Amino acid sequence: MDLQKFVDSFNTMTCVVSVEKREDGRLGRILYEVANKPFIEATEQAVRDGYAITNEPFKPGSSYERYMKKELNFEHFCYQCAIKKEPIHAYIRPEHFDFCINLVMLPLNIDDPKKAYCSYSQCISPEVDYDAMSKLSAETSSAVLKTCIKLRGAQNLQKTMDEVINDIREICNASYCCILLTDFSEHTCSVFSDSLKENSDQRSVREFLTNDFVDYAKTWLDVLAGSNCLMLETDDDFEAVQKRDPHWSTSLKNANVKSLVLLPLEFNHTIAGFIWVTNFDTSRTLQIKEILETSTFFIASEIANYQLLNKLEILSNMDLLTNVQNRNSMNNRISQFVNGEITYKSLAVIFADLNGLKPVNDIQGHDAGDQLLKKASCILTETFTEGEVYRAGGDEFLVIITDQPKDIIEAKVKKIHEKSMDLNNVSFSLGFYYNEEGGSIRKAMQEADVQMYEDKKQFYAMHPELKKR
Repeated sequence: MDLQKFVDSFNTMTCVVSVEKREDGRLGRILYEVANKPFIEATEQAVRDGYAITNEPFKPGSSYERYMKKELNFEHFCYQCAIKKEPIHAYIRPEHFDFCINLVMLPLNIDDPKKAYCSYSQCISPEVDYDAMSKLSAETSSAVLKTCIKLRGAQNLQKTMDEVINDIREICNASYCCILLTDFSEHTCSVFSDSLKENSDQRSVREFLTNDFVDYAKTWLDVLAGSNCLMLETDDDFEAVQKRDPHWSTSLKNANVKSLVLLPLEFNHTIAGFIWVTNFDTSRTLQIKEILETSTFFIASEIANYQLLNKLEILSNMDLLTNVQNRNSMNNRISQFVNGEITYKSLAVIFADLNGLKPVNDIQGHDAGDQLLKKASCILTETFTEGEVYRAGGDEFLVIITDQPKDIIEAKVKKIHEKSMDLNNVSFSLGFYYNEEGGSIRKAMQEADVQMYEDKKQFYAMHPELKKR
């Protein structure tokens, strides 16, 4: 076959790729044998744009790594197509390029004992081509549609996501599937959902989560190296990871990971986490990649909406200055008590009014007053860890505690009161009410409020210079 004549018959960017045949079944060298004019021009443009590794012009029979960084996904495509004779169609959005690639690879029957061949055609576009992205196999379309229907109809996203992740694990015939949420700016991460196959020799990542795990997860981006997917199933793949991140490579081996597909969860150009499956049916690797890639769009969107709603709920119920719950949240909670939605045996209510806030605001400024309020809220939350702390308004806080012994709460109230006598400390006027039979929360608040104002009257009698004007 005249390979040059073959590629020149294509209007799109096309080349012929060869993959070295090896007796051990491992991946051999991958070469660009010949290319047509559009492909060569694109390669030379990549040189001018700084994407290529070399500044030299296209050279037939040269390694693909001459023109781009080592790319595990591309190597998978070449191996599957040239060696295993499987047609490949993929739509790629490389993070390190400002364009999208729609590629098609077809196996070529060329009699060569040392190499296997395939054609590689690609179309490049600066914008996402949603038509190209939506051209999926029937099985993939069915799996993704099922995911969309479940997520869209979810009343409880957490429960539904658990079902979806279990479905994905079963479709992939995998040992484990997981969604890990990350916030690199806040240095936090958490498992949003995972599914572990029964009697699997693997373990849930929940068992390994520590405060520093987010740093570990961040290194995955370096291994991905700008790709939107990482596929590991051969010794060559794991050796490539070993070179990029030896620590992660060791962890994968210790966790009995024999195969892995990992994708970043991205929404509005921000990495929100990762989704992955391990020890899956490797005869369906590319299909599994396709299912995960497409499902990830919808999963990332639903999680982003879920997180936004949680943030809005927090904003509507938290006092942004002191980071305790605000008056709106307090009123909602009281309504739950009044309406019988809260079950409790004993009830304690504490009103804590911050002494001397106005003089601090007047003399030292409102920034100093804000700092005093923050210290006050910290004292209350750290002292009454078993209770709910609310900023009722201004300099007044409310603490609600249920089903705790009176002597323990009373001792904590007494300790704060004693420290309040020293004006070098944060000072409170306190009112405390306890009913061992539960009783009405409105009555409890009323009694605690009366005690608090009596305590405040005594405080200002002792320190008239701090009295509000």
